[in-house]
This record gives sequence, structure tokens and C-alpha cells, in this order.
Amino acid sequence: MDPLELSKEMTSAPEETVKETQVTSQPQPEATGDAPRETPADTPSEAQPAAPAPQPDGQVEVLPDNEPAAAEKKPATDYASLDRAALVEALREAVNREVQEAKEDVELIKQYFYKKLNQELEEKRKALAEEDADEAALTPEKKDELEATLKSLLSDFRAKKAAYAARLEQERENNLLQKQHLLEQMNALTESTDDATGHISEFKDMQQQWKAIGPVPAPMANDLWKQYNAVQEKFWDLVKINNELREYDFKKNLETKVKLCEAAEKLLEEADIVAAARRLQKLHEEWREVGPVAREMREEIWSRFKKATAEINKKQQSYFDALHQNEEENLAKKEALCEKLEAIRPDELKTYAAWDTASQTVKGLQEEWRAIGFGPRKSNQQVFERYRKACDEFFAKKMAFYKTQKAETQANVDKKRALCEQAEALKDSTDWKATTDKLIALQSEWKQVGPVPRRHSEELWKRFSTACDYFFEQKHKNTSIQRSEEQENLKKKKEIIAQIDALDTTDAPKAHAALKQLIEDFRNAGHVPFKDKDKVYKAYRAAIDKQFDALNIDASNRRLETFRSNLEDMTIQGEQKLHRERDKMVRAYEHLKAEIATYENNMGFLSASSKKGNSILKEMERKIEGLKEECRLLEQKINLIEDKL
Repeated sequence: MDPLELSKEMTSAPEETVKETQVTSQPQPEATGDAPRETPADTPSEAQPAAPAPQPDGQVEVLPDNEPAAAEKKPATDYASLDRAALVEALREAVNREVQEAKEDVELIKQYFYKKLNQELEEKRKALAEEDADEAALTPEKKDELEATLKSLLSDFRAKKAAYAARLEQERENNLLQKQHLLEQMNALTESTDDATGHISEFKDMQQQWKAIGPVPAPMANDLWKQYNAVQEKFWDLVKINNELREYDFKKNLETKVKLCEAAEKLLEEADIVAAARRLQKLHEEWREVGPVAREMREEIWSRFKKATAEINKKQQSYFDALHQNEEENLAKKEALCEKLEAIRPDELKTYAAWDTASQTVKGLQEEWRAIGFGPRKSNQQVFERYRKACDEFFAKKMAFYKTQKAETQANVDKKRALCEQAEALKDSTDWKATTDKLIALQSEWKQVGPVPRRHSEELWKRFSTACDYFFEQKHKNTSIQRSEEQENLKKKKEIIAQIDALDTTDAPKAHAALKQLIEDFRNAGHVPFKDKDKVYKAYRAAIDKQFDALNIDASNRRLETFRSNLEDMTIQGEQKLHRERDKMVRAYEHLKAEIATYENNMGFLSASSKKGNSILKEMERKIEGLKEECRLLEQKINLIEDKL
């Protein structure tokens, strides 16, 4: 990764492994404070199953009462449309709100702030790359005040969250004391010798109080819930509620639990095991809210539900085992790729071609890296740092090499300026033969001089070619040879154009061969008078274009044939014209190669894992293929010119 191009991957966090979850079939600790139904409870022999929310470490996630899940919350503000200053102000407002209300907004604001900061840095890098500026110019002269303010506000919010968590924990301790006190009172009612029926209203009031009390510390929740369930069962057994009503309740509860069992069993067909585990969690929560069933059915219905839970857990464990195995394989691939990067020896690269070949190798390895999936979480950071270090060292040495070459190109500027001065001193000479030889020698020497910086290239070439062109134009004006021959050539070319127009294209291969011969005859027919040159060429061009269309000849071949015709006109102007055209095409060729390298380098920073990233990659590949086709055409044209020299 070229340091001037690779900002996103350099600033992004390393990959994260997929988090492993597992649904447990053990009873869920009380988290919401909800009491069981007011109908007689099952006996303690029926354990209430529950599926805690999957967490990275396997722990139960307990949400505060009445707090909606994070996935259901939507930000009221479109933070993506705000600039960094507005995001800081939005964060200042969010920090002043309640912690649970503001925490989603705070996280979104932080993500968008750093996303926009990275975009600004990327734009600066691109601008500096276009200006050939030193990467050191990216270093800020002073501290970013907006980022400092953002960090300060985030620090304040973290302190506020910590205070909120401490307050919540204290509330849970208080809730525990209240519920323990209620349990003592409820136990006193069940142990009273009085008629339990007379205490039904009082017992229901205690149940409502229990429901109104918030959650308790997680370690105490399960045991407290068991005690509460047991005291309910004991009380309602004493009350001896009407058997017919009790049996009806048992029947409705059984129907509900059968449906829950069926839903759990259907989850075994779910292809997405993680989604199935999450859905099972919801089923466990629903099971816990359903009242008891008849005593003789309790063990059977519970065993059925527990069996489905165990099978889903087994599938989930197998899924994560396979995932871990794949992560280990990915880690091995990434380590092997790092070894290949480290095996490249930048100190042994002495030429542009060698650096270009090595750069293509590195970019290919970067493509392989992006195609590899996640590794184990504990190793991701370490292997990513190793990979990034190898890439950074390579591109840092590449930059140092190009800086050294830059000094050499400056020396070439002085050499070409001297050649310009010599050409300008000869341009007014009338010694046509001797001066022609001298200018041709200067042109040859010009080609031997190495490259110059782009900002000087066009200026120097224009100065040099202007002096040469002036001399050869004057020479051409004073040369009257071959006038009659040009008239004869004009006649021949008109006859050839007529033959092209009359060409029969019924037999395509034969017609194509005949067309090629006529084109060759036209080129070999010699030069025509200057005043007729454009007119006869337009007629020739129209004739062959018509036949090209009839024979379905592609655009590249047409352009090449057109260039061959133009090449004859260049030849009459002398070698200096051919040299000038060749140099122009070489510069265009090098420009296209640089543009292709830029696109390929940019492709190294994109990921195909997203729909948008894949679309951009395909567009870049299309552009690169078009540029490569243009390069191949230029190569053919350059070869044709060199055949004439």
C-alpha cells in the first residue's frame, strides 16, 4: 500500500472475528422483575427454561426495564449530512441528555466524525499526489481543535455512563432488599394457621408490589426467582382455587407451551443457525411468561422443549467449531502472505522496471489479503500489524527511490535547455544539407537524454521542436523538386480511390485482401501537391471507411490504417517530424501506463465484500481494460514510426 494512497486501511481498525453465541437451556435469572401469573403455580419440579441473549462471552445481556432494544432505535438527526463542527455541537447536546437516551446518538456521532476526518485526509493526500508534493505536508501544523473537543465530550459522557452504571447497581441492591422483605411477608402468610382464602387480596397486593420493583443483581436473580415461585405455589395450593378453573388454565397453558415446542422444533430447519438461536431466546422468554400445566404433563412438555433447545445448541456449537477452524486456516494464509511480502528485497531494486514489477507483486498480494476472511480474534491485530509493516516499508523505500531519481531528472532539464539553444542558433541557416545533419544529430541526442519533470517537459519540447520545425519549413519552401511527379501521384491516388469505391464486398475475405492491397498501393503512390493533399485524403478516407463498415472491421484496425496513411505525410517532412511524433506518442504511452498503475493501485484499497465496493471495482476494471487497449494501439504506431527511421 502506497502511503499516499492507502489512508483508509491505515486508519481503519483491524478485522474482528465473528462473535460466538450459545443458547443455554438453564433457567434464566430474573431480569425484569415480572411476577408469574396469578393462577396457581406449578410445583418446583418444573424448571422454567430460558434462553439468555447471545453475547460474545456467553453472558446474559440484561436490559434496563422498559428500555427498547438498540436495533429498534433510530436517530432523530441525519448525522451523515452534518460537517465535523456540526457533529461536535450535536455531541455536546447529546451528552447533556440521559445516558440511555443518548448513547446510540453518541456512538453514531463519533463514527461519522472520524469518517469525515478520514475523508478530509484522503482528499488532501490525493491533492498532494497530483501536485507531486511531499507527504510531510500532510502533518498538521497545530492540533485539530474539533477532535480535541470531541474527545473531551466523549470523556465526559464515559464518566456520566460510569455514574449511571453505579447508580443502577445501587438500585438493584435496593430492589433486592425490598424483594427479600416481600418474600418474608409472603412466607409468613403461607405459614399462618388462618384460612388462606382470607389473605388472597393481601397476597395479590404483594405480587403487584413485586412486579413494580425493578431488577436485582444478576447473581441473586435466579435463586430469588425460585424462592418467589415456590412461595406462590405454596400459597395457591393452600387456597385451593376452584378445580374446574384451574384445569381450564392448565389446558390453555399446555396449548401455548405445545405451540412453543413446535416453534422451537421448526427452528431446527432454519439455515441461519445464529438467527435460529436468537429466535429460540425469544421462545424461552415467552415460555417463562406462560403459567403452569397439569402436574402429570409438566415433565413431558418441559422435556420436549428442552430437547429442541439442546439440538439447536448442538448445531450452533458445530457452526462455531467450523468457524473457528476456518479462522485458523485464514490465519495461516495471512501469515504465509506476510512471509511473501517480507521476502521482497527493496534494496535490490535499482530500476523503474524492477520497482514496477515488485509493486505489481505487492498489489497482487494485497488483493489476496483482502480475499482472505477473518482470523481468530486474538491474532487479528498482531498479523494485521505485521502485514501493514511489510507494506509500509516497501512503499517507503519506493518513495525514497523516486526522490533520488527526481534529482537526476532535474539534471536532464539543463541538458535539454542546452539542446534548445543549439537548435535555435541553427534555425535560420540556409546551408540545408549541413544544418539538416546537425539538427538530426541534436534530435538523436535529445532522445538519449533521460526524462524531465512533467512541469518542464512540454515547455522544453515545444521550444526545441519549434526551432527544428522552422528550419525544415524554410527548407521545404525552397525545394521545388518532384513537382511533376506529385501531379502523377495525384492521378494514381484518384484512380485507387475509384477502385476502393467500386470494390465488391460480397466475398469478405477476398474483398478484405483486395482492400489491404489498395491501401498499400495508395500509401506507395508517393506525395501529391500540397494544395490537393487534404482533398484527396478526405476522399480516400471516406472510401475506405465505407468499405470498413461493409466488412465490419473494428475501430482499432481502422485507426491503425489511418495512422499508416498519415505516416506517409510525416515522412515527407523528414526524420525530425517522425522523431517528434514518436516522442509525443511515447509520452502519451507513459502517461497511460501511469494512469493504469494509479487505477490498479486504487483497486488495492477497495474491498469487494460490499455491493458498492464490487460495483466500483468493476468500473475500474472496465477503465483499465480500455486504457490497456489504447496502450497496445500506441505500441503498434510507435513500431511503425521506428520502421521508418
